[in-house]
Amino acid sequence: MDIMQILKEDYQRFPANQTYSIYAEDVYFQDQVFRFRGIQLYKLMIKFIETFFLNPKMDLHDLQKEGDTIKTKWTLSWNSPLPWKPRISIPGWSELRLNCDGLIISHIDYWNCSRLDVIKQHFSAKQSIM
Repeated sequence: MDIMQILKEDYQRFPANQTYSIYAEDVYFQDQVFRFRGIQLYKLMIKFIETFFLNPKMDLHDLQKEGDTIKTKWTLSWNSPLPWKPRISIPGWSELRLNCDGLIISHIDYWNCSRLDVIKQHFSAKQSIM
C-alpha cells in the first residue's frame, strides 16, 4: 500500500492503530509542545493523546506529495478532561520528509493558533456535562 493511502487511513482512525512502520527509527518530531527524536517517543506521544484526550479526532483537509515531502492540512479536536468537557480545536498542517527508503524521517506540525489560544479554549465557553 502506498504511503499516501496509509496516511489517509491513519488520520481517519487517529489516534488508534497508527501505522508506525512508515516512520524511521530515528524520526524527528516537532510541534508547539513536543520536540524529540525516535519512534518510541512518537508512540508514547500518541498513547498520551489516546489516554488523556476525550473523543480525539483528526480531520484531514488536504494531503499532497511533492518529491520527498508530504504536506497535510488538518484539524485536531478533542474534549478536555475538565468537568465541563470543553471541545478543543487546533487547526494546522504537517510537513513530513521521506528518506531514500520511503520512510518518514521528519514530522513537523505547525498550528494556525498559539498555545495561549488553545489554553483559552478550555475556559471560553463552559459546557454542561451530559
